[in-house]
Amino acid sequence: MKSLLAALLLVIAAAIAADVKEVVQPKEVAARLSAKGTKPVIIQVGPNFLYRQNHIPGSIFGGQGSKPEGLETLKTAVEKVPKDSEIILYCGCCPWEKCPNVNPAIAMLKQMGYAKVKVMMVPDTFKKDWTDQGYPVEQSLNPDAK
Repeated sequence: MKSLLAALLLVIAAAIAADVKEVVQPKEVAARLSAKGTKPVIIQVGPNFLYRQNHIPGSIFGGQGSKPEGLETLKTAVEKVPKDSEIILYCGCCPWEKCPNVNPAIAMLKQMGYAKVKVMMVPDTFKKDWTDQGYPVEQSLNPDAK
């Protein structure tokens, strides 16, 4: 019970630090993928090699959020996305409380005027919390792409 409470407090602290309006669970994101209606723009902001291995179907590689060149990639990825679009970011490179990529990406998108930015909770890794749960994945068509 104490470890669950500690994990919840870490999630809340990270969300407050990043000024996140909403944290969404993988189960909710997977349900949104199969539901009818408007889909959110889903952007992976972790390392490109992880995106090339497996990513959420339809998601966009947004650059590694902890690197200046990654944030430039993210700017390019969203330049045609309307400011009122719902955007869900995810990484999954490492445990949530250690992820260096999500918070800089959130901050930049908010600075650019995107108001509906959410982040998918990945407590451990994308593999454990998405792929191993049986949620859909796709690989890049060109796994050698950079």
